[in-house]
Amino acid sequence: MSDRGYPDAVADEFTVPPTEFTDREDRTVEIRPYENTEREREALVEMYDSFDPADRAQGIPPGGEERIREWLDAILGGECRNVIAWCGDEVAGHATLVPDGDAYELAIFVHQEYQRAGIGTYLIRGLLGHGQAEGIEKVWLTVERWNRAAVSLYKKIGFETSDAESFELEMGLRLNPDAEREEPDEDQ
Repeated sequence: MSDRGYPDAVADEFTVPPTEFTDREDRTVEIRPYENTEREREALVEMYDSFDPADRAQGIPPGGEERIREWLDAILGGECRNVIAWCGDEVAGHATLVPDGDAYELAIFVHQEYQRAGIGTYLIRGLLGHGQAEGIEKVWLTVERWNRAAVSLYKKIGFETSDAESFELEMGLRLNPDAEREEPDEDQ
């Protein structure tokens, strides 16, 4: 168990992918759960290999194809949950929920060619919808406090700040009711 704080209230329902929308650049984008195909994996490697190093945060995504593949091995399997934003046959973004104790850590990446077009918002909402459908109860993330656009987006979605003591903010969200905190029956 961690000592992270999470809101008492459960978040609103998020749409479960697949979903499709038109971004601010008039491109059709589809958010789909990762299905563990060679095509999807190679498209992710390609996106991350061309990822602008200036957009890396906290050492991720890693640089270099070999390190990217090792990192993807860690976050695409097991209990991790992943969604991909597709623009045609190209990956525009990727978001993941990685198990961490009694919660999941969220990480999101939108390729620089697709940023500031609204894709990140749909990608996060799609990931959270996927997580809700999978029964995930709590999600947390860290964000650099100077990244006002991201902080604003996370708050708009329902994340609440749980720790603000460093240059990063830690934020939490309750996706589903906590099985350990279920309300007693009214008959009792």
